[in-house]
Amino acid sequence: MRPAVAPGIAAVARRRQRRGALFLGALAVLLAVTVLVSVSHGAVSVSAGQVLAILAREIGIALPWEFGQREETVLLSIRLPRMLLGLVTGAALAVAGAVLQGLFRNPLADPALIGVSSGAALAAVATIVLGGTLAAFMPPGLRPFLLPAAAFLGGLLVTLLVYRIASRDGQVDVATMLLAGVALNAVASAGIGLMVFISTDQQLRDLNFWLLGSLGGVTWTTLLPALPLIGLPVLVLPLLWRRLNALLLGEGQAFHLGFDVERTKRVLVVLAALTAGASVALTGVIGFVGLVVPHLIRLSVGPDHRILLPGAVLLGAALMLIADLFARTVVLPAELPIGVLTAFVGGPFFLWLLLRGRRMGGW
Repeated sequence: MRPAVAPGIAAVARRRQRRGALFLGALAVLLAVTVLVSVSHGAVSVSAGQVLAILAREIGIALPWEFGQREETVLLSIRLPRMLLGLVTGAALAVAGAVLQGLFRNPLADPALIGVSSGAALAAVATIVLGGTLAAFMPPGLRPFLLPAAAFLGGLLVTLLVYRIASRDGQVDVATMLLAGVALNAVASAGIGLMVFISTDQQLRDLNFWLLGSLGGVTWTTLLPALPLIGLPVLVLPLLWRRLNALLLGEGQAFHLGFDVERTKRVLVVLAALTAGASVALTGVIGFVGLVVPHLIRLSVGPDHRILLPGAVLLGAALMLIADLFARTVVLPAELPIGVLTAFVGGPFFLWLLLRGRRMGGW
């Protein structure tokens, strides 16, 4: 029997690999198209040809498309940093959500739902309101890193608290995890409210739109220091797919497969908190991206983290750019906070997940 079964299993594995490769290829094409549309459309229209001509001139190549100073300034100073921020933030939140869901072995884990984003936001808001004194004693070269570093520490602390509260005998209790997330979100919201209350008028204006989630106002100066904190975990986490696949079987099974379970959990927690926290430092709280994206991929190609993690990176980046495009064009000349838009979409999706889980007899 074994020789007859093995070729069948190998054939199924090859079909899944081909399907996964095609799926990732389609997501890569979607992201490329989304990037081009994102930098081309807005209050000032910059055609695809003009985009290519402007970028080509930056490296010394002349292309036949004509453009003016306005198009060049809009693309290089506004659209490109905003597009890059949306790309890395969407990828970061989506892959962090996929990792937390694999770590908790629960499809409801999400950086926003379990309080990671709120903890990072509280630390970032406290840094904005109270961090002036601390920044004065720091070397000028380190000051741009203060805000993303504080957000990372806030997100990491909340992640560790949720994991400790929800874990019992090596298992994570779903209800406890969600209740802990609700409690920590409430505490973080109270802390943010206190920071808003004691902030100056200028700080209040800066915080108001930031708390709702936005990609607006980003510059190369604010973006570049945070890129390593966001981008490095995004690149590293997909390489840990074997460990996450093993954890899906249970910590005992992962241990017997030869993985250092405790070290794996620590690495996953730190990287997920780092990338989510640094993203929150630049964009504010943007919820449901880390919940929706991994589920869409699981519904399409299954739970294998070899496909799930890179797929989350690609689809998360594309969906964030699409959401930002709607946010800055649907109510021109105003701009809709992107956190509001993602909540309108993610909230009903979360309710559907709850109802689906209830019909299937629980998680």
